[in-house]
Amino acid sequence: MDGKAKKRLEVIQKRLEKLRLQLSGALKQNDDPQEVADLRKEIETLEAEARRLRES
Repeated sequence: MDGKAKKRLEVIQKRLEKLRLQLSGALKQNDDPQEVADLRKEIETLEAEARRLRES
């Protein structure tokens, strides 16, 4: 894994941490069901990218 991929992976991990906190809060409030779906989709996308980076 080159330096650029490592840096991208770090950025993804930080973003995932924030998104998971947002998802937790959104699930507790449950004001906007679409927000929960959007957050889950973004988390899945970032996790897939992180997995791809680790495998390369």
